[in-house]
Amino acid sequence: MQKPANYQRLPHAQDCDCSVCWSRREMAKPAPSRSTQCAQCRPAYARPIRTLQMGCVGGTWKPLASEWTVEPAFICEKHTPPARPPKYWSVMLDTGRPTPFVPIHEPFELVG
Repeated sequence: MQKPANYQRLPHAQDCDCSVCWSRREMAKPAPSRSTQCAQCRPAYARPIRTLQMGCVGGTWKPLASEWTVEPAFICEKHTPPARPPKYWSVMLDTGRPTPFVPIHEPFELVG
């Protein structure tokens, strides 16, 4: 019988199907994530187009104020989030129209 400490140090076989090796193989695969950008998607981009004011900073002249142009981001149809929630969002129990809360401003006593 092997001790647990000795067993953990043994190398796993090449075709090992234990949970540790399976997890290691799955984590090595590239995930097709919705957040992965494609060739059509592009982030927002800002760049200066004209310098308005220059100043001497640390012995070198640098722009202090500039006019900027901003290109908005573009997200392709594949990566655009859906307008509706996913299908697993569903109504579990519909009890009908909600009853509005009507506050009582006058105190009352129960008769009976």
